[in-house]
Amino acid sequence: MDAELSPVADRARIHAALGDPARLAIVDTLCLGDASPGEIGRDLGLPSNLVAHHVRVLADAGLVERTRSEADRRRTYLRLRPGTLQRLRPPRLPDAPRVVFVCTHNSARSQLAAALWADRTHRPAASAGTHPAPRVHPQAVAVARRHGLRLDPAGTAHVADVVGDGDLVVAVCDSAHEDLTGGAVRPRLHWSVRDPVRAGTDAAFEAAYDDLAGRIDRLAPALQGDAA
Repeated sequence: MDAELSPVADRARIHAALGDPARLAIVDTLCLGDASPGEIGRDLGLPSNLVAHHVRVLADAGLVERTRSEADRRRTYLRLRPGTLQRLRPPRLPDAPRVVFVCTHNSARSQLAAALWADRTHRPAASAGTHPAPRVHPQAVAVARRHGLRLDPAGTAHVADVVGDGDLVVAVCDSAHEDLTGGAVRPRLHWSVRDPVRAGTDAAFEAAYDDLAGRIDRLAPALQGDAA
């Protein structure tokens, strides 16, 4: 692998190498175990010249390495280079002692996000609003309860009273993101999650819950303090 490549360029080269169905099939095969070029050709129905070409591309991208058989010293086996596929992951974020989820009214999306984060990662979380409502929306309380989470119906707060030094701030609505950008509190991340309160249906609250849950599952491994 070219040591001068930037992390993004390195990932682009790996993605390019995997952009051919046959090469992706070879990598899939080697994820489970090592194999000789002949075995790969037999299993994937590829002629030897094509196997050689695809293996060369994968090796040039730093994905595959060759080893000699310890038995007959003639046969070549292919294996994935350790940690290769980890290089496809985006750079990780600095760890944060707490994640604070912010929306406009702190009545639905930010509340659900904080409850989800605490439940799935067992790490500190809080929520806040740029213009907090007096209470958490009843349908947010209900959808949380359906998924085994608990929201405090009276537990809303203003962002200025919640965010502290070192917090990772995630704006979970467009209005909060735009309100905070350029101010003393700058969101580190922005999630454009649709406002379920506007629709007012159980389906809308479930959709917001599912959107937040998926985003949290992607964020957690990206923090350096969380296990990959």
